[in-house]
Amino acid sequence: MRLSHLLLGLFLLPALLAAQPYDLLLKGGHVLDPRNGINAPMDVAISGNKIARVAENIAPTEAKQTVDVSGLYVTPGLVDMHVHVYTGTGNKDSYTGDRSIYPDGFTFRSGVTTVVDAGSSGWTNFPDFKDKVIDISKTRVLALLNIVGKGMAGREKIEQDMSDMDPKATAKRAKEYPDTVVGIKSAHFAGPEWASVDNAVQAGKLADLPVMIDFGTFQEARPFQELVLDHLRPGDIYTHGYKVQVPYIGEDGKLLPYLAQARNRGIKFDVGHGGGSFSWKNAVPAIRQGFWPDSISTDLHIGSMNAGMKDMTNVMSKILSQGVPLYDVIKMSTWNPAQQIKRTELGHLSEGAVADVAVLRLDHGRFGLVDAQKARVVATKLIVCEMTLRDGAVAWDLNGRTATDYRQAYGLM
Repeated sequence: MRLSHLLLGLFLLPALLAAQPYDLLLKGGHVLDPRNGINAPMDVAISGNKIARVAENIAPTEAKQTVDVSGLYVTPGLVDMHVHVYTGTGNKDSYTGDRSIYPDGFTFRSGVTTVVDAGSSGWTNFPDFKDKVIDISKTRVLALLNIVGKGMAGREKIEQDMSDMDPKATAKRAKEYPDTVVGIKSAHFAGPEWASVDNAVQAGKLADLPVMIDFGTFQEARPFQELVLDHLRPGDIYTHGYKVQVPYIGEDGKLLPYLAQARNRGIKFDVGHGGGSFSWKNAVPAIRQGFWPDSISTDLHIGSMNAGMKDMTNVMSKILSQGVPLYDVIKMSTWNPAQQIKRTELGHLSEGAVADVAVLRLDHGRFGLVDAQKARVVATKLIVCEMTLRDGAVAWDLNGRTATDYRQAYGLM
């Protein structure tokens, strides 16, 4: 190369870089962004850790790197609002220990960029959870505080201890960490009393936060209908929405009327699949009769991920299999949960929003989708995560779409 050409190139380099305002361009995909009502082929441009532009036909010359996502769906990073990731405590058979998992190894590969730990910790051990997991995770980890001060440190004794259900202490701790604590959780309570639920709701009132309920043991003295019609407030969440014990269908095969009444009150119904809390027996007739979930979540822990639940995209595929459009499935997995936890800066691809992005593939074939009772539905569509961007950086790339051909990488071309 002549010296004059080299000098010209060096002179033009700043201008060329200035003409590339985007760091990454996802080109040719179909954008599903329910917050903004987008369901169309569009390109997504990212600058730094922010969404810079969503539009048709953004020129590749405007980006430092362009990734071809033709034939794929580009969505906001998924928000899984029921997981258990407070691990490393060594408490055997508890969710604050052996049953929880570290998030980063299991989130990005299924398009999840934000998780909400659902009550693994309470007000006494939340600082330990924050130090050991939240502050060191690349996944955005938010939390619901358990109304039991020690959290899920033992279902048989600790979680039944009504003397450790302190609404004031729980609300105080939540207010100390407003960027991280997004709600209150009641779970696994087996007694006939309403103490766990009512104390959680009281804490929610004091902290101005929603409450999520895992109803624990179903009893005649504590009917489920009373929970959603009388004890919960508008905006509160019942998780394990299609659990086999929940009364859904009457003897006539139709949805029981109280469900519509609860939804009209503003109660939110979350999937919360888990290892034992999603039943095709309830889900199939309920969804087909129009009782769709408000949000899709996994109840991720060691037991569920190695059983019927598997991961977020598998749970989403189950809802999709019952005739819910993909656009709505994405809404249940992004914008809806973001609203429920009052974190509306998440779950969308608006210009200026954090660049948390999932790139999803919809496979067609025959796929077995298994519930918590090991019952199977054969589906014809399966959602698979191709890529995940967290805070503008590639966190998962199933087929190396952002990688360089090895011949070029090693100078063999």
